[in-house]
Amino acid sequence: MTIHREGHSLLISLLILLTVLNAPLYYYMPEAKTVHAVVLTVSVIFFLLILQFFRNPRRTIPQGENLVIAPADGKVVVIEETKEEEYFNEKRIQISIFMSPLNVHLSKNPISGVIKFFKYHPGKFLVAWHPKSSTDNERTTFVTENGNGIQVLYRQIAGALARRIRWYVKEGDAVKQGEEFGFIKFGSRIDVFLPLDAKINVNLEQKTRGGETIIAELPSA
Repeated sequence: MTIHREGHSLLISLLILLTVLNAPLYYYMPEAKTVHAVVLTVSVIFFLLILQFFRNPRRTIPQGENLVIAPADGKVVVIEETKEEEYFNEKRIQISIFMSPLNVHLSKNPISGVIKFFKYHPGKFLVAWHPKSSTDNERTTFVTENGNGIQVLYRQIAGALARRIRWYVKEGDAVKQGEEFGFIKFGSRIDVFLPLDAKINVNLEQKTRGGETIIAELPSA
């Protein structure tokens, strides 16, 4: 287990802030043992909550040209046939994974291939499970094409708390399944759009592990 680089500066700043808040209590109120204990306990718990958000656990990444793996930790909240209107402009199977603030928030490539399309959309910060969050919220859209010429579209979507989406790849990059392509801070969602003949391997409410859970299988060609 390591701490993701996105959290380094925030965690250092938070540690300094909590130290500044606690130190005066010991200096100016040396007899207030109960107050010291309460404030210190709350500070430690708060720091650990933020720390766990940026954890970067090791995962066993399944490899397969036809496999689609979960791009994030979280819970499957949508499995439905819908019309994807930004890139394909045709019907696809949508799988949406909701990430609570307690989940790991790394974004990982669901398939290997070449990124054929990328676009960043500024937008609102509706709660991530809101029906319009997929079209109205701040988000990024990626389309990766695998070696068989099959394309998969996926979106990072900001939530009510997630005010910063980071991405580390661009159009034309070759990406490897299970490697990180981005990070979303503090609660969010990722939508994946698959061909209609893909075999879905997850159910609604199922928990996923980013880079490890196989959510679908693509046709061979």
